[in-house]
Order: sequence, then structure tokens, then C-alpha cells
Amino acid sequence: MYNRKEDEIYRVTREAPLLEYLLETVKSSANKIKATLKNRGIKVNGKVVTQFDYPLHVGMTISVSQDKRNSAFKSRYVKVVYEDKWIVVIEKATDILSMAGGHRSLNVKSVLDDYFQKTRQKCRAHVVHRLDRDTSGLMVYAKDMQTEQILEHEWHDIVFDRRYVAVLSGEVEQDSGTIESWLKDDHNFITQSSPVDNGGKLAISHFRTLRRTVNFSLVEFRLETGRKNQIRVHSLDMGHPVCGDIKYGDGNDPLHRLCLHAYRLCFWHPVTNERMEFDTPVPTSFQQLFK
Repeated sequence: MYNRKEDEIYRVTREAPLLEYLLETVKSSANKIKATLKNRGIKVNGKVVTQFDYPLHVGMTISVSQDKRNSAFKSRYVKVVYEDKWIVVIEKATDILSMAGGHRSLNVKSVLDDYFQKTRQKCRAHVVHRLDRDTSGLMVYAKDMQTEQILEHEWHDIVFDRRYVAVLSGEVEQDSGTIESWLKDDHNFITQSSPVDNGGKLAISHFRTLRRTVNFSLVEFRLETGRKNQIRVHSLDMGHPVCGDIKYGDGNDPLHRLCLHAYRLCFWHPVTNERMEFDTPVPTSFQQLFK
């Protein structure tokens, strides 16, 4: 358990990212501070935070655990980025489902449920949104049904910025643009895109080209709608499918994975109404293709 008698308390006196502030303030080695942060030993205003660049504001309180027994959450597939009593924000690796489905037992929900049980939290992970099995990146799960209902029913009002980064096949000539089409699954569960209403759902994606070579383009997508396979199908509409996409791709597979990563997730907290902003770096493997 988290033992307050062993905590060091600090009052924030200037705005700064969490790790930067800790390195300047706490009398300890950089490696120890990073380990304490990673192992869930840092609380900001009473909430466990593991995000290195969590934004601090003047007046906030930081408590640093001195308990060496502080147990890390360890999973090669799931990284806890932020957690409080209502929600948990995680970064998902590839090759793991968001929730149980079919015969594949490996899924984020079961990993989180196991973690909650081991840390004696009387809660379960409730799925709010999904990422494809082969897509990596940020997700939020509710820890109780009431919070899940708020997130589910008010999702479009709560989430104010959600972005992905993808490596697309070939050289995207446009610097930016918007793709708008209707998406509908056929009888083989392949999502079909149509410029006119085909009885499906309207999908709108805004894109911005970040880097490009003759063979690949690094493109940021900001979703106005969140439809099934939206980015993968809209990339195909652009004539530059996502690399490593075995369903909608062109066989270009430089990294032996679907090159799609949910790197930004920003929303209003469903209970406290706090502004929550989370970013993850563009995967190193993506960046290597443009060196």
C-alpha cells in the first residue's frame, strides 16, 4: 500500500513537465526518480501519474514515495500512462486486442483486470473505445460503469483532440487535406468507401504530411469521426495505403507491422471536468524510415 509517512511532499512553484521538475527539485539520482515515476510512486494532487511530461501548474502538490516495495505494473503489451479512481489511460502495443474477442484471449481489458485485482482495487476495466489489434497507441478505460456510461454517451463532447500517425506507402504529394466518404462493410466484412451515400456512415479525416521520401510518407491524421477502419480505408482512397496493412494495403511492409499509432488523446475528465492531454512519441521504428 501507498504509505504517506514515507512520502516526500513538494509544492509546485512553477509550470513545468513533471520529470523536469522532479529532476530539479528532488534530491535523488535521475535513474531513481525515473524508476519511482515508472513504478507508480509519484502522485500529483493525490493521483498516481506515470507520464514523464505530465504538465504541472503552480500550487499543485507532488508526493514522492520512498517505499522500495512500490510494485511496478509490468506488461510487454500495456503501459499505464495515467490513473485515478475513475479512469486509466494506457498505451497499447501491437498484437493485442482492446477487449476479448473470438479465440484470442490476450486483450487489454483482461490485463488491466488482472492488475486491478493484484493491487486490490475493487474495480474492473470498462471498454469505452477500441483500437484494432495491430494498431498501437493511447486508449482510455473507465474503472466503473457510471464513468463508462458518461464516456460512451458523451464521447464526442468529451474528446476534443484525437490524432494518429501512420507510415503510408509511396510519396504523398499533398501537404494537407481532408478526406470525406461514406463507409459501409460488405458481406465479407471489408469496409467499402463511397463518395456518395451508400447507406453507410459518413467518415471525415483531416491529414497533414510530416515527412516524405519516394517510398514512404509519415502522415498525421485527425479524426472528425471515428468509424471502423477509417484511417486505413481513407489512406487507400488517397492512393497511399498504410504500410503493413494486410487487409487494405499494397504489400509494402517495411516494419512487419501495421504502421498506425494513436499518439494523441485529449479529453475533458468525465467526472472532474479537468482538461486531460496525453501524447506519446512517434514510434522510433517509424522515424527510422526517414533518416
